[in-house]
Amino acid sequence: MALSATSLAAALTESFHARVEAGAPLRPGVARLLAELERMQVPFALVSASPRIVVDTVVAGALADVPFSFTLSADDTVRTKPHPDPYQAAAARFGALTRSCVAVEDSPDGSASAQAAGCPVLVVPSLLPVPASPGRVFADSLEDVDLDVLRRCVSARETGSG
Repeated sequence: MALSATSLAAALTESFHARVEAGAPLRPGVARLLAELERMQVPFALVSASPRIVVDTVVAGALADVPFSFTLSADDTVRTKPHPDPYQAAAARFGALTRSCVAVEDSPDGSASAQAAGCPVLVVPSLLPVPASPGRVFADSLEDVDLDVLRRCVSARETGSG
């Protein structure tokens, strides 16, 4: 028996929610880095190309204790990643210039979005390789990242090195 598109979408959504509720693990180093940012009073946000329902589900699950200043989803801008709109919107909400907002990205589209917006980009690749580009700094893991590394990302963006 073939499922209708609506039934398939509902089944996939239910499966996703069940996995998140079961405790989707954070990438190594995330909790420590976010705690450092919070301790140093550096505001941070989640900028995602996922729909709002997915962002809210993830934030309510594994990220429930993370004090994001705000979250942006694909539903919050006219165009999503790889366009610059999400990062431009995030910088505007912070009242900051994009060049002073470091985007931590793991995908080619996210990296392109942040770079097109003018953000320094820290790339911690995940499933897909991300090409090198001026203004992008790479780390193998967030376990290797602290506030000083994020500051170096801003410097690399200003000098065009990476």
